[in-house]
Amino acid sequence: MLKNATTLPHGVKSPKSRPLFSRLGALLLIIGMVVTFFISQLIGVYIAGKLVLPATKNATMGDIFFFGSNDGTVVSVSIMIGCLLLVAISILLIRIRGGSIRQYLALKLFSWAIAIGMLGLLLIFMIGSQALTYLLNESPLVFVDPLYQSVSSVWLLVFAMVIVAPIYEELIFRGLLWSAIAEQFPDASYSGHRGAIVASLVTSLIFAAIHLQYGIYEISTIVVLALIFCYARIKSGSLVLPMLLHIINNGAAMAQYLAQVA
Repeated sequence: MLKNATTLPHGVKSPKSRPLFSRLGALLLIIGMVVTFFISQLIGVYIAGKLVLPATKNATMGDIFFFGSNDGTVVSVSIMIGCLLLVAISILLIRIRGGSIRQYLALKLFSWAIAIGMLGLLLIFMIGSQALTYLLNESPLVFVDPLYQSVSSVWLLVFAMVIVAPIYEELIFRGLLWSAIAEQFPDASYSGHRGAIVASLVTSLIFAAIHLQYGIYEISTIVVLALIFCYARIKSGSLVLPMLLHIINNGAAMAQYLAQVA
């Protein structure tokens, strides 16, 4: 499954390559995808609420959003619906611009050596984050409580938050948006790394900012985590590795939460 990694950041175009998006196009793409991200969540909650919640025939849209956003089953199903919408939109945008989906989203194999190294870096982050969380007496997953208490099956919630969410979040932030920003800096004197750095900083800040369910402390740690995922993409030239690391991180956090509430 794995192969030797390349040394150049994947998704950064050479000086002779034509960017898939112009600078204005990249800016509009960022704004549009962030807005689409939230809209897809609302659509997902509404559809899932209509399917799952009892007595929704006469319920208003506001009622569905209010009760659905606190129902574990609705939220889990809405995550899956949102994933389908966002993946479809991302693929459609790339195809409209005439790009290669696999190349632009860096859907390729990666090196075992790099994967092990990045896993070690993630473990260091997780241990340090856990220690800091304990010292500051923080509760990062407190928002999961009402979802856990109301979900029809815990495994449904685990699947949605541990597997599905990381896939589409990585596809958007370390995939589509990262490539769109990085390709704006094709200066060969930087070997493409200038674009990779800018893309990593911008997408990490946006990624942290959309996690409205967290506080300032949690958002700051998400920025660091997002930078680790970006570094994994740069080092491996593949989006698959940050996806796997994201799944591992969410899985560890969920396992710890379930152990505490069991």
